[in-house]
Amino acid sequence: MEKCARTDSMDAKLQEIVGLKTQFDVFRFMRRLTEEYGAKVFMVVNLPPLTSLTLSSNTVITNLPAELIAAFDRESLLASSPVLKRLRESAVPFALDMSTVSKERGSSASEEMFGRYGLSKGAHFPVHDGTGLRGSIALIGDRTVFDIQQMMELSYLFIHVYEALGQIRSLTMRAADTLSDREVDCLNWTAAGKTSAEIAEILGLSEHTVNHYLNRAAKKLDTVNRTQAVAKALRTGLIK
Repeated sequence: MEKCARTDSMDAKLQEIVGLKTQFDVFRFMRRLTEEYGAKVFMVVNLPPLTSLTLSSNTVITNLPAELIAAFDRESLLASSPVLKRLRESAVPFALDMSTVSKERGSSASEEMFGRYGLSKGAHFPVHDGTGLRGSIALIGDRTVFDIQQMMELSYLFIHVYEALGQIRSLTMRAADTLSDREVDCLNWTAAGKTSAEIAEILGLSEHTVNHYLNRAAKKLDTVNRTQAVAKALRTGLIK
């Protein structure tokens, strides 16, 4: 009976993943899954290129505290990360213990940094999408140790999660191709904190026209308002 229940639960989760349409949908799913498996935080990252120096620039979605990621990057810990080295060398899921990472690094900096937030153990699950892009999904907590069954379940689920994110990214980029120059201009000025009236004056347009461009951009980016549109455009690199 227990095996049937777990199978039904997995089937339900896979069906839910298929229905995820936005990064925010994936974020909510991952946050719930993280809690279900007894962890505190999750992190979805693209495998950083050899020239990359920051974790933040390779993070897709996460509920790690922003100040923790900023501190990690400020100390330039990515380049010397034993975890990153292992992810580059293997596609096998593995347990994560911050004390072990410290020994391999020869420094307790990251262990102390994560320890302030009660993050000491977890696991990394290497993934890739249909385009061949490689990444990893991690679950981390204070005493998170997954058994073999859980590792298998999470590995299977995360393959689908990363693929879903890849499809969402592809749809976003296709939508971006349809954004007009004026729509991009309006998004850029909105990101800079300008109101519709101020943007209208800057671009020599009416306020009504500016609102029209912003509403159309939001629709193309599959967002509900200009705030979400700007956030998504910034996240996907459509505006700077």
